[in-house]
Amino acid sequence: MIPAPPQPPADCGLCPRLAAFRQANRAAFPDFHNAPVASFGPVDARLLIVGLAPGLKGANRTGRPFTGDFAGDLLYRTLIDLGLAAGSYDRRPDDGLRLTDCRIANAVRCVPPENKPTPAETKTCRQFLIGEVMGMPRLAAILALGRIAHDSVILAAGGRVSQFRFAHGAVHTLPSGTRLVDSYHCSRYNTQTGVLTEAMFREAVATARAAVDDAP
Repeated sequence: MIPAPPQPPADCGLCPRLAAFRQANRAAFPDFHNAPVASFGPVDARLLIVGLAPGLKGANRTGRPFTGDFAGDLLYRTLIDLGLAAGSYDRRPDDGLRLTDCRIANAVRCVPPENKPTPAETKTCRQFLIGEVMGMPRLAAILALGRIAHDSVILAAGGRVSQFRFAHGAVHTLPSGTRLVDSYHCSRYNTQTGVLTEAMFREAVATARAAVDDAP
């Protein structure tokens, strides 16, 4: 069995602002997960999906990436439709949903105030994203949801951000040979404002799936 990449401890204090926010949420929402959110999916998957950070009442509540909010509704519905997940998604971590040949992680593992991690927090948490990239032996493609995830993936893979321009639907080849596919984040804000349609998102995920299928 392939060991899981290192995950931050439940009491991680590397980012003082995030740790303090986590403590405040434990007092306000004692039945929430309120801890760093571990990655979800098989380590031997060929596709890694990277989001921004847990949502306060989504993954921070349930303890599973993209579980419990609108972004998860769209993401998991799309993954099921494209054969990258099996079972039913029901906004809870015990719904029986399984990922198929893909794994999901966030660039920042703790929920940030106003859903906005600072550059320093993103940099500090990147060690865990590096662990994901290095710890997935069959990794062939990465789907980055949003610019922050895009930049963090490039840096985690040893690249230079200036050499890889973020654009929805863009496909890049990282120094390791891994393909990077960009998508706008599947947040409610982006879909409600028309920045991202469901068809656009489905096409980006399908492009990532094709990059995996075309890999040697």
